[in-house]
This record gives sequence, C-alpha cells and structure tokens, in this order.
Amino acid sequence: MTECLVDAYDAALFDLDGVIYLGPVAVEGAVGAMASLEAHGKRVMYVTNNAARSSQTVVDHLRQLGFTAAESTVLTSAQVAAVGIARVLPPGSAVLVAGSASLVDLIREVGLTPVSSADADPVAVIQGYDPQLTWPMLDEVCLAIQRGATWFATNDDASRPTDRGIVPGLGAMLAVVSTAIGGAPAAIFGKPFRPMLAEAVQRTGAQHPIFVGDRIDTDIIGANRAAMDSLLVFSGAHGKSDLLAAGPGERPTHIGADIAALLLPPRRLLPIATGVACGGQRVELHGREAVIVSQPITLQEQLDALWALAALAWGDPALETDGALADLDLLP
Repeated sequence: MTECLVDAYDAALFDLDGVIYLGPVAVEGAVGAMASLEAHGKRVMYVTNNAARSSQTVVDHLRQLGFTAAESTVLTSAQVAAVGIARVLPPGSAVLVAGSASLVDLIREVGLTPVSSADADPVAVIQGYDPQLTWPMLDEVCLAIQRGATWFATNDDASRPTDRGIVPGLGAMLAVVSTAIGGAPAAIFGKPFRPMLAEAVQRTGAQHPIFVGDRIDTDIIGANRAAMDSLLVFSGAHGKSDLLAAGPGERPTHIGADIAALLLPPRRLLPIATGVACGGQRVELHGREAVIVSQPITLQEQLDALWALAALAWGDPALETDGALADLDLLP
C-alpha cells in the first residue's frame, strides 16, 4: 500500500480561504481530496480566521460546494474570541462590536451586552472582519479605546484571498485604528495566536494533528507555535518566494500544490555532495547561486525542486535563488 503523508497523523485541521475554497468556488480538486481523506478515517476540522460568518453559514457554504461538514467540524476566530472575552469580563459587560451580525450574536450568547456606540460606555471593543464595515464604526472604535475600553480582535490577517484576487483583511482594519490612535489590541484570538489552534485540538481530541494552510504568517506560524506539523499549500495567498523568505519559526513541515498532497507520499530531502536532492530533482550550489540542475517539468517535479531549493536557501539566506525560482514556472 502506498504511503500517504496523512498516514502519520490522526487529524487534519484546515484553513478555509485559499485552501478549501476561494470565495464562492471550491479550490480545484478539493472536494474529491476531502472525500478521500474522510475515507481514510481521519478526523477533520475546518479552522478559519474569517469572523464575518456564523459557523452554520460556513457549514452551509461547504455543503453547497460538495463538502461534508457539520457545526462540530467548523471553528471560527469569532467563536474563540467571544469565549475568550467572556472569561475576562464580568457577565453583562457592555462590549462595542465592530464586526458582523454573527459576531454580535456570539457576544450576546456568552452573556455580554453588545453595543454599537462609544457613548454606551463599553468596557471593551472587539473587532472582527466585516465586509460591510463603515468608517463611522471605526470612529466609534477609536473613541471607545481612547475612553478606556480594552481593545480585542478576532484575528489580524492583513489580506484575504478571493476568486478575484487578494483583498484587505481585518489586519488592514486594525491598522487604520492603530494609525489613528496608536497601540495594538490587548489580545488577538485567531491564528497565529495560540487560542485558536488550542481550541481546535481540544475539540478534535487529536494527539498528532497536521495543520493545512496557505499563509505563512497565520497558518504556518500558528502551527509552529502550537508545536504542530504543517502543510503549506500553494492554492491561496502565499507562493514560492514567500516559502524561501520564511525564517526560523515560519517554515512548514511539508509543502504541496493543494490539499491532495495529504494523499501523496511525503517529500524527503537527501543531502548530496554539491547540494540537496528531493525525489528526482537536484539543486546544486554554483558559487553563491542555487541552480536546479535537473529538469522539473511537471508540477510535482517543480515542488520537489522547490523543497530542495528551500533547504539550501534556509541554510544560507544570502544565497542567490532568483534564477532557480524562475525555472519553477508552474508555481505561484
């Protein structure tokens, strides 16, 4: 029986945007790959920083795209944030919610009082991504913080991958507030911060999970902080140059084109006298330049070459890699 990457793990945790879907459409091949993973008997949880939608709305979206999903398999940063805030605030506390209607509902469900104006004397502010965010609401956030409210955020993703391209995320909205009045949120609950993945592990009961994501700054760093193996996929926000630029604590355990990589054998590096090999691909040092001396034609061959190239680049950040990256023309 062929070895699969996922065989080494008892659960797989997935980011959504850029990994499972791109806005209204599924990532190509993701539905079939997920069905195969479930046939392997692996526990699955979808873990998203997107705080705009309720978990049920996410479930409905996944089902419409052909995935199997239930509320118990979806965790949002808004859910984690609401529970986290409720642990540190007295019951009934007024909280200014700068986010979607779903976030308002979650704050109410944990026993706090959502408000929409700084004049309601909120003791805290919670910001979550809201595609309908208005500038007056950012004014209220700034005013409430200046009056002493504790500032919280569901996540700090700078951008969001969509089917049309990259657009601003909640991190950009947080930056507006910080630019205006200074400071930073007292706590952020989503990836890469520990509360998100700790909650996901607790819910799955996993002993050795793998996290699958498309972003180094949230998914991969978050997995590393949680001492969890990770798979970086190239179906969303980050690409080959981002991988090579990753520093210690930012590097994935594995790479793949998409989530179907979980069903393929893991990539293994082999040191050679002149460089590093992976699969049938060889990357050598020619002076201060890394050169792919094999001929990676297919996507999987180019991923093998990239993994070998990354091993060399991480060992010497000053290494010249532009030429080698240009040879990997099938990778973003």
